[in-house]
Amino acid sequence: MKRRYSFPVHLAGAAVARTGDEMAGPALVLAGFALTGSAADASLLLAGVTVSSVLGGPVLGSLLDRAERPGRLLAAALALYAAGLTAVLVGLGRLPFALTLAAAVLTGLLGPALSGGWTAQLPAVVRDDRLDRANALDAMTFGAAGLAGPALAGGTAEVLGAPTAVVLSAALVALALPAAWALPARTDPTPKSPARAGRPRPVPSGPVPSVPVPSGPAPPGPVPSVPVPPVVPAPSGPVVGPAAGLVVGLAVDLAAGLRVVVRSPALARATLTSAVSCTAQGMLTACLALLGERILGGAGRGAMLLSCAAVSALAANAVLARFPRAIAPDTLLWTGALLQAAAPAAAVLGHPTVLVAAAFVAGIGEGPQLTALFAVRHREAPERLRSQIFTTGAGLKITGFALGAVVAGPVAARSLTGALLLATGTALLAALAFFAVPATRGRAAPA
Repeated sequence: MKRRYSFPVHLAGAAVARTGDEMAGPALVLAGFALTGSAADASLLLAGVTVSSVLGGPVLGSLLDRAERPGRLLAAALALYAAGLTAVLVGLGRLPFALTLAAAVLTGLLGPALSGGWTAQLPAVVRDDRLDRANALDAMTFGAAGLAGPALAGGTAEVLGAPTAVVLSAALVALALPAAWALPARTDPTPKSPARAGRPRPVPSGPVPSVPVPSGPAPPGPVPSVPVPPVVPAPSGPVVGPAAGLVVGLAVDLAAGLRVVVRSPALARATLTSAVSCTAQGMLTACLALLGERILGGAGRGAMLLSCAAVSALAANAVLARFPRAIAPDTLLWTGALLQAAAPAAAVLGHPTVLVAAAFVAGIGEGPQLTALFAVRHREAPERLRSQIFTTGAGLKITGFALGAVVAGPVAARSLTGALLLATGTALLAALAFFAVPATRGRAAPA
């Protein structure tokens, strides 16, 4: 099954979907401002489509883990995400803003499908001896999407209008549907889950079959005894239907996934470090417009710093793909956080050349850190909970980014230096968080 599905197809689908996702945020902001005339409403749309990922990630991941054909479910999530972006665009300026914002929040529930949902399927696509390199290449699609998405959003909005940028982002997400739909089925379509463990076998209904009795004279000797099957009492209590059973199973699986993350030191510190790092990234992103205006000569030029970071992240991951085992993933996690702390600290100096160099440094920290995060999850996550752990982590990161942007925005309006120092401190906190979780010998036992 691993050889029938081409890894380049998987990689292309992930790259296209993630480009659409990276394009969606800036496109929604531009369309929201163009159609409502309110910068505050535009920023609320961005927050709405990102902050709900923390809720949708665990549930979506658990459903992917339980699905016999996870690709079909992933394709459905992509289709609904694209439809949600379109619905938000249709509602802008036509429906009350509260309804449009609600549509953005509901759409954001599916956001982890484009990140963790794709990556969790890698072990079913490539052989184990190629997983490290495939993991680095998969992480490179995030860098490529981060480079192309905002540029496409800005260029399309400039030439064809901001609403067209939203339509194009939805179209790119939908373009990845065939690659998701064709993902391989599970080799074990019915993985054992805690919800199924210990479940009694169903008692057959209907009359008990009769035991045939031979006719004619009885043979000499003792009459053999006929074994009588034991009477199994019918189960008491209310009968649980399929829908209720699914809800119970999901709840049990979600609890099991949380226990695995908490009990595995490697997973716990990787999840914590990456989420706090993403919060710092959101803080720095909230400062880009002011940095561009005050240092580079135009607010729009601040977005170019994202492209600089994406280029260096892509280059750093290309090196890791060539030498996937040169540096341990756990080391890359905390060193990546330190590099991300250095970027906003250097930006405080206010020099254009230093600012551009700081953006490149941030990308060198972000790209390998993401590759390392995926490697730790592939290494530590139990097979039947892999998708849930990936999508839960993705939801936490996306939500952390949104919260960082929300917190740093008002601070930057009063003091840009204060906001940059806040981002620096948060990134340093991410590095410290890695060492706050003590390492233990061996891996946590699968739940």
